[in-house]
Amino acid sequence: MELRRSHGFRISRVMIVLCVLLSFSGNLVFGEVRRPKNVQASLRAKWSGTPLLLEAGELLSKEWKDNFWEFIDVWHEAKYDSDASTARGCLQKIVSYGRSLLKEPLSSVFEFTLVLRSASPRLVLYRQLAEESISSFPLADETDSTNASSEILDPGERPNGRRTDNFLVSKNPASIRGKCCWTDTGSTIFFDVQELLLWLDSADDLYDTTLEQPELFDFDHVYPESSVGSRIVILYGALGTQCFKEFHVALVEAAKKGKARYVVRPVLPSGCELEAGHCGAVGAGGFVNLGGYGVELALKNMEYKAMDDSTMKKGVTLEDPRTEDLNQEVRGFIFSKILERRPELSNEVMAFRDYLLSSSVSDSLDIWELKDLGHQTVQRIVHAFDPLQSMQEINQNFPSIVSSLSRMKLDDSVKDEIVANQRMVQPGKSLMALNGAVLNIDDIDLYLLLDMVHEELSLVDQFASLKIPSSTIKKLLLSPPPSESVTFRIDFRSAHVHYLNNLEVDAMYRRWRSNINELLMPVFPGQLRYIRKNIFHAVYVIDPATTCGLQTVEMIMSLHENNVPMRFGVILFSSSLVKNIEANDGELPKDTSAKSSLNKEEDISSLIIRFFLYIEENYGTSLAFSFLSEVNVLSEGSANSLELHHVEAAFVETLMSKVKSPPQEILLKIEKDILFKEKADESSLFVFKLGVSKLQCCLLMNGLVHEPTEESTINAMNEELPRIQEQVYYGHIDSHTDVLEKLLSENGYVRYNPRIVTEGKGQKKFISLTKEALCGDSVLADISYLHPPETVDETKQITHLIAVDITSTKGIRLLHEGLHYLMRGRKSVRVGFLMNANDSAVSSRSSCLLFAKLFESTTSLFSHKPRVLDFLDQLTSVYESDYMHDASSSGEKMQSFVDYVSELAATNGLTTKIFRTVLSEFSAEGVKKSLDKVANFLYRQVGSSFGTNGVITNGRVILCDDGDALVSDDLSLLESMESEQRVKSIAAIIEEAEWQDFDPDSLTSKFFSDAIMFVSSSMATRKRSSERLRFEVLNAKYSAVILNNENSTIHIDAVIDPLSSAGQKLAPLLRVLRNLVHPSMRIVLNPVSSLVNLPLKNYYRYVVPSMDDFSSLDFSITGPRAFFPNMPLSKTLTMNLDVPDPWLIEPVIAVHDLDNILLENLGDVRTLQAVFELEALLLTGHCSEKDHDPPRGLQFILGTKASPHLVDTLVMANLGYWQLKVSPGVWNLQLAPGRSADLYMMPESESGNRQSGKQIVIYDLRGKLVYLEVMKRKGKEHEQLLTAATDEHAEKRKEDGISGWNANILKWASGLIGGGEQSKKRHVPSGAHEKFGRRGVTINIFSIASGHLYERFLKIMILSVLKNTHRPVKFWFIKNYLSPQFKDFIPHMAQEYGFDYELITYKWPTWLHKQTEKQRIIWAYKILFLDVIFPLSLEKVIFVDADQVVRADMGELYDMDIKGRPLAYTPFCDNNKEMDGYRFWRQGFWKDHLQGRPYHISALYVVDLVRFRQTAAGDNLRVFYETLSKDPNSLSNLDQDLPNYAQHTVPIFSLPQEWLWCESWCGNATKSKAKTIDLCNNPMTKEPKLQGARRIVSEWPELDAEARRFTAKVFGEEFEPLAPPTEVSGKTDSSSVDDADEESRSEL
Repeated sequence: MELRRSHGFRISRVMIVLCVLLSFSGNLVFGEVRRPKNVQASLRAKWSGTPLLLEAGELLSKEWKDNFWEFIDVWHEAKYDSDASTARGCLQKIVSYGRSLLKEPLSSVFEFTLVLRSASPRLVLYRQLAEESISSFPLADETDSTNASSEILDPGERPNGRRTDNFLVSKNPASIRGKCCWTDTGSTIFFDVQELLLWLDSADDLYDTTLEQPELFDFDHVYPESSVGSRIVILYGALGTQCFKEFHVALVEAAKKGKARYVVRPVLPSGCELEAGHCGAVGAGGFVNLGGYGVELALKNMEYKAMDDSTMKKGVTLEDPRTEDLNQEVRGFIFSKILERRPELSNEVMAFRDYLLSSSVSDSLDIWELKDLGHQTVQRIVHAFDPLQSMQEINQNFPSIVSSLSRMKLDDSVKDEIVANQRMVQPGKSLMALNGAVLNIDDIDLYLLLDMVHEELSLVDQFASLKIPSSTIKKLLLSPPPSESVTFRIDFRSAHVHYLNNLEVDAMYRRWRSNINELLMPVFPGQLRYIRKNIFHAVYVIDPATTCGLQTVEMIMSLHENNVPMRFGVILFSSSLVKNIEANDGELPKDTSAKSSLNKEEDISSLIIRFFLYIEENYGTSLAFSFLSEVNVLSEGSANSLELHHVEAAFVETLMSKVKSPPQEILLKIEKDILFKEKADESSLFVFKLGVSKLQCCLLMNGLVHEPTEESTINAMNEELPRIQEQVYYGHIDSHTDVLEKLLSENGYVRYNPRIVTEGKGQKKFISLTKEALCGDSVLADISYLHPPETVDETKQITHLIAVDITSTKGIRLLHEGLHYLMRGRKSVRVGFLMNANDSAVSSRSSCLLFAKLFESTTSLFSHKPRVLDFLDQLTSVYESDYMHDASSSGEKMQSFVDYVSELAATNGLTTKIFRTVLSEFSAEGVKKSLDKVANFLYRQVGSSFGTNGVITNGRVILCDDGDALVSDDLSLLESMESEQRVKSIAAIIEEAEWQDFDPDSLTSKFFSDAIMFVSSSMATRKRSSERLRFEVLNAKYSAVILNNENSTIHIDAVIDPLSSAGQKLAPLLRVLRNLVHPSMRIVLNPVSSLVNLPLKNYYRYVVPSMDDFSSLDFSITGPRAFFPNMPLSKTLTMNLDVPDPWLIEPVIAVHDLDNILLENLGDVRTLQAVFELEALLLTGHCSEKDHDPPRGLQFILGTKASPHLVDTLVMANLGYWQLKVSPGVWNLQLAPGRSADLYMMPESESGNRQSGKQIVIYDLRGKLVYLEVMKRKGKEHEQLLTAATDEHAEKRKEDGISGWNANILKWASGLIGGGEQSKKRHVPSGAHEKFGRRGVTINIFSIASGHLYERFLKIMILSVLKNTHRPVKFWFIKNYLSPQFKDFIPHMAQEYGFDYELITYKWPTWLHKQTEKQRIIWAYKILFLDVIFPLSLEKVIFVDADQVVRADMGELYDMDIKGRPLAYTPFCDNNKEMDGYRFWRQGFWKDHLQGRPYHISALYVVDLVRFRQTAAGDNLRVFYETLSKDPNSLSNLDQDLPNYAQHTVPIFSLPQEWLWCESWCGNATKSKAKTIDLCNNPMTKEPKLQGARRIVSEWPELDAEARRFTAKVFGEEFEPLAPPTEVSGKTDSSSVDDADEESRSEL
């Protein structure tokens, strides 16, 4: 209260001062203030509007699927439109109904995400499915509204009537015959409820289950009471329409009766807005305006005055009525408060505000003013009334505030604490963690943050419903997830391992050093460390009779002979014997050891093992390995595969020189010796028990599983090395440690199953069981658990829910294994069986239903009995052998089953009475209902329907239907892994909880076991980094913002540099979280100390939506916008958008040049407007090929079932990266037809079916990251994807008009560059080239421009090329930075002058070091993505700078032989001696690096794309860039320095000097020979661009006038000739220009 009174007093005092100031000097001071100008930017989605009401249903479903259906019921019951007559009123109404289904703070998050429109993409996805539904039936042909084209005609048409890039955006289907709803059954669609009911009521025998039913997806809304086996009926319609209500009521009844599996896909067809009602249609009109992004206005350097001086375009400017945001603090004043108190002084107050905003814009300070600027900023923030708002105000308006900050007196305690903290964290570093999970600052955006917060709050809500104390919930949320670095090692220690060598004992290693600390010594890359200690144990598990096994032995011998520092060993097994063991329930066949003689069918593998064991025992391991090697030699010399005589001959040959008696006698003796046979069989049994026999051959490197190749062996050692080095460094391993013993004791498992171990990204599947448990009628509540003997009353950390199909042999086998697993006495587990059945099988077998009833009765009544497991195992065996396949349902058969079971019960000490009464009370329908309930549960949770076999272990799902059955050893492995890696720590927290106000009698072992199962399953679904940082070690007394909220379950730790781009984004995000969920926060401020430059030279706004975006007057939605009030008038600004990584955006409305915003030129316009559009979302991925480098050049296509090839891409060598443009929808990703599909296949398509692929679902604004693994087709293992033949036949392809071996891909790389989008490319009509006199092979020219001036130059460059070139020309333009005007203009120019063009783009990969300055990003696009931005069919392209004038036929350059080099550049001229002082490449670093090679200019170059891709030039350039770009002092001219630096690796052909002339470097002597003239900037004179162009290039004014004349014609404007330029002296006064212009320095 004191603080508020003081604040109010200050305002009053300021008012007095202000009034005095105004009364005495108002006219003098403010009369001269120019009227301030504003800037406004917004971003809209490409798709048309989606109804808010339907978005609300999607958001509620995300929290809990039943909420969707409850929301429908609530809305139908309410008179929802009665008092909602505006958009805001409807929004409030929708929010109130949604909030009624949620608790705080989840309800607040729901409201905000609804306003954010984050569910809109999901409705676009439903539109795609609705369009496919309608177009699948002939009915669709009856109306134009169901045209299969994906073009949308929305507001946003281009002037020429074309709308760009809608090839992927699903349109909103129109109503059909006036109907707004329909149902799709797969075989037909119904528009009428009565017709649907008649169809549903048809006799069951008319329903053919083999008919194709509609495909369902995880995101679908399936009515909870629907039966899995019922017919699928999908309702397409919108809540709020009468037809939806009628269909819904009918289908709910049908679902409850088991007649239909009812699914809703919300869609409001166009034309149905009136039927949906006002609130049902709010949001459906116009576009969806987005929030969650940043906009910056950067102060631009203008040394070379690179601005367009032509007349400014006049156009309609959408003036925003909200031009003033008076609630924002300006230099300590909140003017809305002042005006409330003194409205009569409004003119004077607003003039004073304008003066404050425009009077002190700084883009430079003296060095002494900068020194403590960061510390002063921290002090201002920490002492502010609202620190977060203060931080946002400072860093988002820094140029206007910096001067006042620099004059603040600094408190030494603030500075001292910052300096102390920076001993532990790098100055200027920003970090953030949410509930302990470290977030990647670069990846954070509003959508990601909200998803994470929602996930945490959802867990809190679930755990609270489980009655877990709030203090325990906080501990659970702060507990770290399983470490991603956990390694799975197989504990293979046994007598069955046969080691070839021992580094610590063998004489051959005696000269090596024995100190293990040698591991820490630096060595050259690839150099091995020779240490006399068994550090790396390379143990190979092989079948010695296989080719793989014998070749592995040869490799071992070779590595050993070459002194590779590993201990080599083998474990031998027989594949055929392992199969027999598997068929014998995991035991050795009883008669194997009884055989004493060998016959021709004898297992050769077992014989080799016996011979090996004999030789090893009598003559040593070395000779035994020689025997295996000899077997390999003899088998390779034979035309046939390995045979018995090869083995015997190898044995004789090996022992010939070692024995006195004939080896044949020993051979016969061994073949009859039972002892060696038993040892050999035990070795195979050991391998079976380990679980590695399925791998055929494998390497265990210290227990880690790898391929048994030489390359893999060396790689495995190199991967293991840093793990051991770390332990040596910390003293956990020393020279006396048994390394293998330590590693396997800590992380070793005695069983391996790749399906359980799976270490790949996203391969493990987890589900949350908590929500299921909280249902009213949950399957989990019906389960009676079985326990190991005498452990019923103990808390169990692990719960296996074993799903068993009682009608299948595989299911009964799994049931046996589950029982055997419990019989082995596991202490901390329990097992619940989920009985289900194949629907068609169970209907004809009553015995199956009776068995299910008997089993369920036993578990519910006798689970505590000591012999209940034996009884159930016997019961299962009887059922399997006598009743499972018996279709008879006679009473006698059933009675005999019950009688036999009763006898078994008596034998096992169970009461028999209950079993004798089961038959009399038996109800087949009741059991069926129970089985259906389980089937529905399995379908909802794991997507599997009837007949499911699998295991759910504390939420971890492993299905057995598509793989080998699980055995009891696998269940043990699953228990051990899940307990160690994630459950044990959670169980400890729950068991330590303080259960206050809780009935002690309810705290049973079952309660704790259930809690552990539910909590651990929910925690496993969290997507969190395992990285943890100790924020608490940082001091936070004087330089931190601390917001405490003991009741909050969300805690945020952050380290932020407030004067950084990260700080600009984080400040508003933290404010959103604070207002939304009131978290506790500890924000340590970490500015850069001793600044030498201004840290921020921009204004910034983060766009956050609010209720104010929804009109209170009508039903319109204005959408969130970035608003910059009172920007500096005389500073040149550049607008950039800071959007989430998956967004591809483009400007669509911008009358003014967004690259060069000079507000004083706006005239009477008060607010400059810019509208951007979300062009597409990004689907990115990494493609790998096992044990090989990424498949560089591999092609993927993306599309739908109807149109499989809409967009496409290729794979980089760098990380196997690829990217595609997508929009919300369901897509299919597959290998492109042609060489990619011929050589490779996806694991999902091993059948060889090229049409199969990976389904990709995009339903939010965060894009998707996909990891793909491909493999070579059989017989194609050694073929290369990109071959030299491509280069050899390049000319032939040109002549024949063939586009390459990939000719069937006609629209290559359209997902990246628009090749598949007709809207993005423009072809001259057939014969048009001839009309313009152009014949021959097309010349491809690539250029990039940003800003109106460079677009003006670009038009001139195009004209100069066309006037001098006689062949067809196609231009390729980087789309990212072109203005809307240019994109509207270029189709007209292409048609007028007869050329082709294509707009291309490529999103900067997240893994590649990012540039922050716009100009440097543009430079990077000139060189970094040449291999992936163009179609693969394009073989050559010439880059021509936009400000270049061409005087020669470009065909001459296009056809030039560049001697097999991927790139051809022109070297810098050296004949203008005045510039010698600026030729940096002749001295210092560049002189040493180039070693006599020329330094080339980047204004013109040729790219041989075929050679460029073959030599991996693009990948090499990106590697060089990644290395160099992190140094801020390197690559100052990125597009030029990078290829010149890399020319030792990526060779450059030097073009003749006449191909590029510029006055600055070449002088006038060679100008007459110039074939192109570039407007290079002159660092000596700093002459402005336009002035130099008119003076240097004689034809430039004429070309410029022609271009401007045609531009005026296209846009219907009057052509205004420019006044002739005045003569200027050779030098420009440097004081008349601003600082350096990056664009202009690109060619210096």
